Amino acid sequence: MNRPAVIERGAMTTVIALTLVFGLFFVLPFAGLVERAIEDGNTFDLWRTEQVRDALFLSFWTSTLSVALAILFGTPVAYVLARSRFRGKALIDALVDLPIVLPPTVAGVALLTAFGRRGLIGQPLDNWTGLTLGFSTTAVVMAQTLVSAPFYVRAAKGGIEAIDPQLERVAYTLGASRVRTFFRVVAPQARPSLIAGIILSWSRAMGELGATLIFAGNLQGKTQTMPLAIIQAFEGSSLGLSGAVALSLILLIVALVALVIFRALAGRAAPPI
Repeated sequence: MNRPAVIERGAMTTVIALTLVFGLFFVLPFAGLVERAIEDGNTFDLWRTEQVRDALFLSFWTSTLSVALAILFGTPVAYVLARSRFRGKALIDALVDLPIVLPPTVAGVALLTAFGRRGLIGQPLDNWTGLTLGFSTTAVVMAQTLVSAPFYVRAAKGGIEAIDPQLERVAYTLGASRVRTFFRVVAPQARPSLIAGIILSWSRAMGELGATLIFAGNLQGKTQTMPLAIIQAFEGSSLGLSGAVALSLILLIVALVALVIFRALAGRAAPPI
């Protein structure tokens, strides 16, 4: 066998070995979680406890509301960033991405200093109306929206940018308004990206921990989402480690389903007009 063939075979062997090690590093922790759940035996019984039910219900509806807010306010932002040119656009684009790169705890402190009882907006709001946002279910939604909305905006912006602007110009020449053009031309073409953004945003909201803990606290039935219930279980609640495993397994299943759907949508071509 000649020398180049030996080198190529050695390189391929190295690549395969590194790939296997890397894959095992990511698979083994989840395999350990599943194995521990089976070993405990009462994991599925813990899913029916009041604390788990409260955390699961709160996580689902607050995450869904957060995504709805991301769609409502984030879609116009994504369209403007994708189609417009103006001074300061790069700064706004960076600000949208900021919660993605910042630690969630920083986002929580920022929310607290802005909307807490002694915050920039929170104190006048409390003085004038008596309304307190911090450490409430509203605070959970605000924290989840702050950290998850950028994922939707980024995906929507990418989907809109991939559409030929000429299609919109043709619609304008035929008398269609900008709003009608968006819903009849842009949205159908960008649908896979929009749906993928929704899934990513919802999954991120479901797993949010740091910002929620600092700005909303950890009150069962009011602000305790599933990640916060896991933290409390490790700190010695009635659920214990088995409860933490049960909640973690739920989040693992949710994340896996979301990623499978995302991969399927990402591989689809945009539908024809």
